[in-house]
Amino acid sequence: MQQHSADHSFTGACAHRMRAIDDTLDILSGKWKLAIIARLCHQPMRYSALLREVTGISGKVLSRELQDLETNGLIVRHVATSKPLTVTYSLSETGRSLTALTDSLAEWGLAHRARMMQADK
Repeated sequence: MQQHSADHSFTGACAHRMRAIDDTLDILSGKWKLAIIARLCHQPMRYSALLREVTGISGKVLSRELQDLETNGLIVRHVATSKPLTVTYSLSETGRSLTALTDSLAEWGLAHRARMMQADK
């Protein structure tokens, strides 16, 4: 194990920001939450549409992730009492505040892909 010459613990305002980042990552952690949020940024979606759009996710995992996002106040579950019963999911006001984050991630991803493709030439 490598020894560090100095203790790099954060203090003051920096420590406060690091705790906030840790809290955010805890809420958004995992492979699927940001993918779900990104799809809901554009329009409310039914469960079956989310299952199709989030490539690779299982139904069981999607259900669990939607419950977590609802518990954390990021999405709203709407149940229409029509026949057949329909359930749609949309971003809450708090969830919509993540749109800038998903937009930034998309922009970074596009730029990174372009850099990598340019490096391959």
